[in-house]
Amino acid sequence: MSMNTLVYITLASLLVFWAVGAYNRLVRLKNIIGNAFGQIDVQLKRRYDLIPNLVDAARKYLQHEQSTLEAVIVARNQARTASDAVRSRPANANAVTALAVAEQALDGSLGRLFAVAEAYPELKADQTIRELSEELTSTENKVSFARQAYNDAVLDFNNAQGQFPALLIARLFGFAPSAMLRATENAAERQAVRIQL
Repeated sequence: MSMNTLVYITLASLLVFWAVGAYNRLVRLKNIIGNAFGQIDVQLKRRYDLIPNLVDAARKYLQHEQSTLEAVIVARNQARTASDAVRSRPANANAVTALAVAEQALDGSLGRLFAVAEAYPELKADQTIRELSEELTSTENKVSFARQAYNDAVLDFNNAQGQFPALLIARLFGFAPSAMLRATENAAERQAVRIQL
């Protein structure tokens, strides 16, 4: 075997080992995104489970505000559907964007519910409503932390798949950039939801 042949075999072996390492790193980072969304999903499920209880508890006080209560339930169901879509494809940018839009609509409808509830002292005094509101606030905080972890995982993945030379492996095997969960651009919607019952 000639020296040139040995050099070519060595270079080819190094290239193959590098390509396998780059591919495995991208797979690992994509799986981390899935795990990070799994943490969000746990908290979103808790949130989605709390909302109907809150609406049911408020229903007896807000009988003439039926449209507000129905809007919360509709927004909750749409957000849950979007969350289910992301669960099956956590690195899919379109699914993540749809979830962000659905979550913004849910936040808006919850904000309207709590604004209406401010006008009812007996509702604010109800123990069940207070407990559910506290649980919802706690869950919102956990969702925020889980979203941060998800966005960090997406950033790591997007950096890895977008840098040369790993970019070549990413393009070859179809590793597309993932979308981060972002806050809305609407200034009115960027206001924090106040839960004071």
